[in-house]
Amino acid sequence: MKLNQKQIRIVYNCLLCLCFMPFISPAIALGMGIVLSFLGFKQEAFSKYTSFSLQASIVLMGFGMNLTQVISTSKSGFIDTAISVCVVMTSGLLLGKLLKVDSKISLLIASGTAICGGSAIAAIAPVAGAKNSQISFSLIVIFVLNAIALLIFPAIGHYFNMSQETFGYWAAIAIHDTSSVVGAGATYGAKALEIATTVKLIRALWIIPLSIVVALFQKDKSMGKLKFPWFIGLFIISILIRYFCPSLDETFSHFKWLGSRGMVVALFLIGSNLSLTEAKQAGFKSFALGILLWLLIGIGSFLLLTSNV
Repeated sequence: MKLNQKQIRIVYNCLLCLCFMPFISPAIALGMGIVLSFLGFKQEAFSKYTSFSLQASIVLMGFGMNLTQVISTSKSGFIDTAISVCVVMTSGLLLGKLLKVDSKISLLIASGTAICGGSAIAAIAPVAGAKNSQISFSLIVIFVLNAIALLIFPAIGHYFNMSQETFGYWAAIAIHDTSSVVGAGATYGAKALEIATTVKLIRALWIIPLSIVVALFQKDKSMGKLKFPWFIGLFIISILIRYFCPSLDETFSHFKWLGSRGMVVALFLIGSNLSLTEAKQAGFKSFALGILLWLLIGIGSFLLLTSNV
């Protein structure tokens, strides 16, 4: 029996509310969203809130982080992220030429893989002068690989008996989008989540120098187009507030809970907006480029991290 729009909306809203239940993991939420999308249960009205819910959740989760530990993690994670960004960007541009992928699509896919998925693509695209079609193709490639990573990374980590600390570093370096990094970390454990989120946001800061470099190579060198993701600054502020106001720890724990459930909701929204048609339109070569870069950073970082254990 085919449901009408009102019935579809009721089903969608019920599952959306279900995401706030503790037994719904990030992976399950993403899976529910993808199933709804493929069944045609799309609600475009909610799609515009996906990015905000993701970013607001990250800010709220900052209230549950320890500043001292964040600084310690940042020191050890900076070099790893710097190396991975340089290697992936260089490899992406070279492989793009080899596969004869559109140069701007290659730049966007490499940026999304090297730094922070959709956020990096959104920041680099206006600087590079990318067209909407080039942006959408790049986002589709990155998103599909993100969805796969969220589902398989925790299983791989458990299979190889990775510690939560090692898995957190690996997820932060090898998974593109912040949502999937946080989702994989949350699935693996609390410690993995904390490290993955911190290192991932360090990696996201590379948007700034990369945007400047890309702008310098464009004919239009206007720096007015540069975009910096606001949630990174607010995430840092939330960590500082928790550190300087320890008497409010109970309140901050509620913020952390809201952020963690908000992340689950964001993953549900992301999955529910996946389009199989658009994924096919992205083209084999674009996906091949994204997969090769993903394997490069995923396998390379895994070998480096596990060899040091």
